[in-house]
Amino acid sequence: MRVFVTGASGHIGSAVVSDLLAAGHEVVGLARSQASAAAVTGLGATALRGDLDDPDALAAAAADADGVIHLAFKHDVLFSGGVSEALSAEWGAVKAFGDALAGSCKPLVWASGVAGESRERILTEEDPSSPSAEGSGRADAEIAVLRLAQRDIRASVVRIPPITHSAMDRTGFARMLIAMARENGFAGYPGDGANRWPAGHTLDVARVFRLALEKAPPGTRWHPAGDEGIPVREIAQSIGDHLGLPTKSVPADELPSYFGPFMATLIANNTPVSTATTRRVLGWVPSHPGLFEDFDKLDYFD
Repeated sequence: MRVFVTGASGHIGSAVVSDLLAAGHEVVGLARSQASAAAVTGLGATALRGDLDDPDALAAAAADADGVIHLAFKHDVLFSGGVSEALSAEWGAVKAFGDALAGSCKPLVWASGVAGESRERILTEEDPSSPSAEGSGRADAEIAVLRLAQRDIRASVVRIPPITHSAMDRTGFARMLIAMARENGFAGYPGDGANRWPAGHTLDVARVFRLALEKAPPGTRWHPAGDEGIPVREIAQSIGDHLGLPTKSVPADELPSYFGPFMATLIANNTPVSTATTRRVLGWVPSHPGLFEDFDKLDYFD
Protein backbone atom coordinates (compact mmCIF):
# COMPACT_ATOMS: atom_id res chain seq x y z
CA MET A 1 0.00 0.00 0.00
CA ARG A 2 0.92 3.63 -0.45
CA VAL A 3 0.34 5.01 3.05
CA PHE A 4 0.07 8.67 4.06
CA VAL A 5 1.30 9.16 7.64
CA THR A 6 0.93 12.37 9.65
CA GLY A 7 3.28 12.89 12.58
CA ALA A 8 5.77 10.74 10.67
CA SER A 9 8.90 12.19 12.29
CA GLY A 10 7.67 11.98 15.87
CA HIS A 11 8.39 9.48 18.61
CA ILE A 12 5.69 6.97 17.65
CA GLY A 13 5.38 8.12 14.04
CA SER A 14 8.98 7.31 13.16
CA ALA A 15 8.51 3.80 14.56
CA VAL A 16 5.29 3.39 12.55
CA VAL A 17 7.03 4.51 9.36
CA SER A 18 9.87 2.04 9.91
CA ASP A 19 7.43 -0.80 10.61
CA LEU A 20 5.41 -0.01 7.47
CA LEU A 21 8.51 0.09 5.29
CA ALA A 22 9.80 -3.19 6.72
CA ALA A 23 6.43 -4.77 5.84
CA GLY A 24 6.77 -3.65 2.20
CA HIS A 25 4.54 -0.59 2.20
CA GLU A 26 5.37 2.74 0.54
CA VAL A 27 5.16 5.69 2.92
CA VAL A 28 4.56 9.40 2.40
CA GLY A 29 5.12 11.28 5.64
CA LEU A 30 3.81 14.73 6.51
CA ALA A 31 6.63 17.04 7.66
CA ARG A 32 6.04 20.53 9.00
CA SER A 33 9.71 21.61 8.93
CA GLN A 34 12.88 20.97 6.97
CA ALA A 35 14.30 19.05 9.93
CA SER A 36 11.19 16.85 10.05
CA ALA A 37 11.41 16.27 6.30
CA ALA A 38 15.04 15.18 6.65
CA ALA A 39 14.06 12.78 9.44
CA VAL A 40 11.29 11.26 7.29
CA THR A 41 13.51 10.79 4.25
CA GLY A 42 16.23 9.40 6.52
CA LEU A 43 13.84 6.60 7.45
CA GLY A 44 13.39 5.75 3.75
CA ALA A 45 10.00 7.40 3.23
CA THR A 46 8.93 10.30 1.01
CA ALA A 47 8.45 13.61 2.83
CA LEU A 48 5.53 15.91 2.08
CA ARG A 49 5.95 19.40 3.53
CA GLY A 50 2.81 20.65 5.26
CA ASP A 51 0.97 20.76 8.56
CA LEU A 52 -2.42 20.28 10.21
CA ASP A 53 -3.45 23.84 9.39
CA ASP A 54 -3.80 23.01 5.68
CA PRO A 55 -6.82 20.67 5.40
CA ASP A 56 -6.85 20.87 1.61
CA ALA A 57 -3.31 19.46 1.48
CA LEU A 58 -4.28 16.73 3.95
CA ALA A 59 -7.27 15.77 1.82
CA ALA A 60 -5.22 15.69 -1.38
CA ALA A 61 -2.54 13.48 0.18
CA ALA A 62 -5.18 11.13 1.57
CA ALA A 63 -6.95 10.86 -1.78
CA ASP A 64 -3.63 9.98 -3.43
CA ALA A 65 -2.90 7.20 -0.91
CA ASP A 66 -4.22 3.68 -0.38
CA GLY A 67 -4.57 4.33 3.35
CA VAL A 68 -3.94 6.93 6.04
CA ILE A 69 -2.44 6.76 9.53
CA HIS A 70 -3.04 9.94 11.51
CA LEU A 71 -0.62 10.47 14.40
CA ALA A 72 -0.03 14.22 14.34
CA PHE A 73 -1.42 16.35 17.15
CA LYS A 74 -0.42 19.81 18.37
CA HIS A 75 0.89 18.61 21.73
CA ASP A 76 3.21 21.60 22.07
CA VAL A 77 0.27 23.96 21.62
CA LEU A 78 -1.89 21.91 24.01
CA PHE A 79 0.73 21.89 26.78
CA SER A 80 1.21 25.65 26.47
CA GLY A 81 -2.50 26.26 27.04
CA GLY A 82 -3.76 26.35 23.46
CA VAL A 83 -6.41 23.68 23.93
CA SER A 84 -8.87 25.20 21.46
CA GLU A 85 -6.24 25.57 18.74
CA ALA A 86 -5.03 21.99 19.13
CA LEU A 87 -8.55 20.57 19.06
CA SER A 88 -9.55 22.76 16.13
CA ALA A 89 -6.73 21.26 14.08
CA GLU A 90 -7.79 17.75 15.12
CA TRP A 91 -11.36 18.35 14.00
CA GLY A 92 -10.10 19.89 10.75
CA ALA A 93 -8.22 16.67 10.05
CA VAL A 94 -11.33 14.58 10.77
CA LYS A 95 -13.29 16.53 8.16
CA ALA A 96 -10.47 16.59 5.60
CA PHE A 97 -9.84 12.85 5.74
CA GLY A 98 -13.53 12.01 5.94
CA ASP A 99 -14.35 14.00 2.80
CA ALA A 100 -11.30 12.70 0.91
CA LEU A 101 -11.84 9.01 1.70
CA ALA A 102 -15.66 8.78 1.68
CA GLY A 103 -16.87 5.87 -0.44
CA SER A 104 -13.37 4.47 -0.99
CA CYS A 105 -13.34 1.68 1.63
CA LYS A 106 -9.73 2.71 2.28
CA PRO A 107 -8.29 2.34 5.79
CA LEU A 108 -7.97 5.33 8.11
CA VAL A 109 -6.17 4.58 11.38
CA TRP A 110 -6.47 7.32 13.99
CA ALA A 111 -4.27 7.87 17.04
CA SER A 112 -6.20 8.46 20.24
CA GLY A 113 -5.51 7.70 23.89
CA VAL A 114 -6.89 6.62 27.23
CA ALA A 115 -5.17 9.12 29.56
CA GLY A 116 -8.31 11.27 29.75
CA GLU A 117 -10.51 8.32 30.73
CA SER A 118 -11.22 7.21 34.30
CA ARG A 119 -13.23 4.05 34.85
CA GLU A 120 -14.20 1.83 37.76
CA ARG A 121 -13.49 -1.23 35.64
CA ILE A 122 -11.05 -2.28 32.93
CA LEU A 123 -11.55 -0.46 29.63
CA THR A 124 -12.01 -2.89 26.73
CA GLU A 125 -11.67 -2.29 23.02
CA GLU A 126 -15.46 -2.54 22.76
CA ASP A 127 -16.00 0.34 25.20
CA PRO A 128 -16.51 3.75 23.58
CA SER A 129 -14.60 6.72 24.92
CA SER A 130 -16.49 9.15 27.13
CA PRO A 131 -17.72 12.21 25.18
CA SER A 132 -17.08 15.64 26.63
CA ALA A 133 -19.86 17.92 27.82
CA GLU A 134 -18.97 20.39 25.06
CA GLY A 135 -18.88 17.71 22.34
CA SER A 136 -15.65 19.06 20.87
CA GLY A 137 -12.90 17.26 22.81
CA ARG A 138 -10.37 14.72 21.62
CA ALA A 139 -12.57 11.79 22.66
CA ASP A 140 -15.39 13.35 20.61
CA ALA A 141 -13.05 13.43 17.59
CA GLU A 142 -12.34 9.73 18.14
CA ILE A 143 -16.09 9.04 18.14
CA ALA A 144 -16.50 11.07 14.95
CA VAL A 145 -13.70 9.12 13.25
CA LEU A 146 -15.35 5.79 14.01
CA ARG A 147 -18.61 7.10 12.55
CA LEU A 148 -16.77 7.53 9.25
CA ALA A 149 -17.30 3.79 8.82
CA GLN A 150 -20.84 4.77 7.84
CA ARG A 151 -19.32 6.60 4.85
CA ASP A 152 -17.57 3.47 3.56
CA ILE A 153 -14.21 4.26 5.16
CA ARG A 154 -12.42 1.46 7.01
CA ALA A 155 -11.88 3.72 10.03
CA SER A 156 -10.32 2.43 13.26
CA VAL A 157 -8.73 3.97 16.34
CA VAL A 158 -5.58 3.00 18.23
CA ARG A 159 -5.82 4.19 21.84
CA ILE A 160 -2.19 4.79 22.81
CA PRO A 161 -1.29 4.17 26.47
CA PRO A 162 -0.31 7.31 28.39
CA ILE A 163 3.22 5.97 28.95
CA THR A 164 4.84 4.85 25.70
CA HIS A 165 8.46 4.04 26.43
CA SER A 166 11.66 3.01 24.64
CA ALA A 167 15.03 4.47 23.68
CA MET A 168 13.05 6.58 21.19
CA ASP A 169 11.09 8.32 23.96
CA ARG A 170 12.66 11.71 24.68
CA THR A 171 9.72 13.84 25.87
CA GLY A 172 6.92 11.48 26.93
CA PHE A 173 5.03 11.17 30.20
CA ALA A 174 7.65 8.87 31.75
CA ARG A 175 10.34 11.51 31.32
CA MET A 176 7.94 14.19 32.56
CA LEU A 177 7.30 12.23 35.79
CA ILE A 178 11.02 11.72 36.31
CA ALA A 179 11.70 15.44 35.79
CA MET A 180 8.96 16.32 38.30
CA ALA A 181 10.50 14.01 40.90
CA ARG A 182 13.89 15.65 40.45
CA GLU A 183 12.41 19.13 40.66
CA ASN A 184 10.35 18.42 43.79
CA GLY A 185 12.87 16.23 45.59
CA PHE A 186 10.53 13.23 45.82
CA ALA A 187 8.56 10.92 43.54
CA GLY A 188 4.89 11.78 43.96
CA TYR A 189 1.67 9.91 43.35
CA PRO A 190 -1.98 10.95 43.87
CA GLY A 191 -3.84 9.80 46.97
CA ASP A 192 -3.07 6.17 47.76
CA GLY A 193 -1.65 5.68 44.23
CA ALA A 194 -3.77 2.59 43.61
CA ASN A 195 -5.14 3.96 40.33
CA ARG A 196 -3.63 2.17 37.36
CA TRP A 197 -2.08 3.37 34.10
CA PRO A 198 -1.28 1.23 31.05
CA ALA A 199 2.09 1.42 29.32
CA GLY A 200 3.45 0.16 26.02
CA HIS A 201 6.76 -0.11 24.22
CA THR A 202 7.06 2.19 21.21
CA LEU A 203 7.73 -0.66 18.78
CA ASP A 204 4.79 -2.72 20.07
CA VAL A 205 2.53 0.33 19.71
CA ALA A 206 3.78 0.96 16.17
CA ARG A 207 3.02 -2.59 15.11
CA VAL A 208 -0.64 -2.23 16.12
CA PHE A 209 -0.97 0.79 13.81
CA ARG A 210 0.36 -1.25 10.89
CA LEU A 211 -1.83 -4.26 11.69
CA ALA A 212 -4.89 -2.03 11.99
CA LEU A 213 -4.09 -0.49 8.60
CA GLU A 214 -3.83 -3.93 7.03
CA LYS A 215 -6.80 -5.72 8.53
CA ALA A 216 -8.86 -3.83 11.12
CA PRO A 217 -12.63 -3.99 10.50
CA PRO A 218 -14.33 -0.60 10.22
CA GLY A 219 -15.45 1.11 13.41
CA THR A 220 -13.03 -0.69 15.74
CA ARG A 221 -10.71 0.31 18.61
CA TRP A 222 -7.34 -1.19 19.57
CA HIS A 223 -5.18 -1.18 22.71
CA PRO A 224 -1.39 -1.57 22.25
CA ALA A 225 -0.44 -1.87 25.94
CA GLY A 226 2.18 -4.41 27.00
CA ASP A 227 1.48 -3.43 30.63
CA GLU A 228 -2.30 -3.26 30.90
CA GLY A 229 -2.45 -1.39 34.20
CA ILE A 230 0.38 -0.48 36.58
CA PRO A 231 -0.51 1.19 39.92
CA VAL A 232 0.75 4.77 39.74
CA ARG A 233 2.26 4.34 43.19
CA GLU A 234 4.51 1.58 41.81
CA ILE A 235 5.61 3.81 38.93
CA ALA A 236 6.49 6.53 41.44
CA GLN A 237 8.31 4.01 43.66
CA SER A 238 10.44 2.84 40.74
CA ILE A 239 11.28 6.44 39.83
CA GLY A 240 12.17 7.25 43.44
CA ASP A 241 14.34 4.15 43.77
CA HIS A 242 16.27 4.94 40.59
CA LEU A 243 16.82 8.57 41.62
CA GLY A 244 17.56 7.83 45.27
CA LEU A 245 14.58 9.95 46.32
CA PRO A 246 11.71 9.26 48.72
CA THR A 247 8.27 8.40 47.40
CA LYS A 248 5.29 10.32 48.79
CA SER A 249 1.56 10.79 48.32
CA VAL A 250 0.53 14.18 46.93
CA PRO A 251 -2.76 15.52 48.39
CA ALA A 252 -5.47 16.41 45.90
CA ASP A 253 -5.17 20.16 46.48
CA GLU A 254 -1.42 20.02 45.80
CA LEU A 255 -1.56 18.03 42.55
CA PRO A 256 -1.33 21.14 40.29
CA SER A 257 1.73 22.47 42.09
CA TYR A 258 3.57 19.13 41.84
CA PHE A 259 2.38 17.79 38.46
CA GLY A 260 1.51 21.05 36.70
CA PRO A 261 -1.98 22.09 35.53
CA PHE A 262 -2.21 19.69 32.59
CA MET A 263 -0.82 16.52 34.19
CA ALA A 264 -2.80 17.21 37.38
CA THR A 265 -6.03 16.62 35.42
CA LEU A 266 -4.82 13.15 34.37
CA ILE A 267 -2.60 11.69 37.08
CA ALA A 268 -5.43 10.49 39.36
CA ASN A 269 -7.35 8.80 36.53
CA ASN A 270 -7.80 5.04 36.67
CA THR A 271 -7.34 3.70 33.14
CA PRO A 272 -6.43 -0.01 33.11
CA VAL A 273 -7.15 -1.58 29.73
CA SER A 274 -7.74 -4.98 28.22
CA THR A 275 -5.79 -6.01 25.11
CA ALA A 276 -7.67 -9.27 24.55
CA THR A 277 -9.44 -8.18 21.35
CA THR A 278 -6.29 -6.57 19.93
CA ARG A 279 -4.40 -9.83 20.44
CA ARG A 280 -7.17 -12.07 19.13
CA VAL A 281 -8.29 -10.12 16.06
CA LEU A 282 -5.04 -8.48 14.93
CA GLY A 283 -2.78 -11.33 16.04
CA TRP A 284 -0.69 -8.85 18.05
CA VAL A 285 1.57 -10.02 20.84
CA PRO A 286 3.86 -7.52 22.60
CA SER A 287 7.47 -8.64 22.24
CA HIS A 288 9.49 -5.76 23.68
CA PRO A 289 10.44 -4.83 27.28
CA GLY A 290 7.89 -3.56 29.79
CA LEU A 291 8.13 -0.20 31.52
CA PHE A 292 10.16 -1.27 34.55
CA GLU A 293 12.62 -3.23 32.42
CA ASP A 294 13.20 -0.14 30.28
CA PHE A 295 13.61 1.94 33.45
CA ASP A 296 16.35 -0.49 34.50
CA LYS A 297 18.15 -0.73 31.15
CA LEU A 298 17.75 2.58 29.31
CA ASP A 299 18.94 6.13 29.97
CA TYR A 300 15.79 7.41 31.68
CA PHE A 301 17.73 8.34 34.83
CA ASP A 302 21.05 9.48 33.37
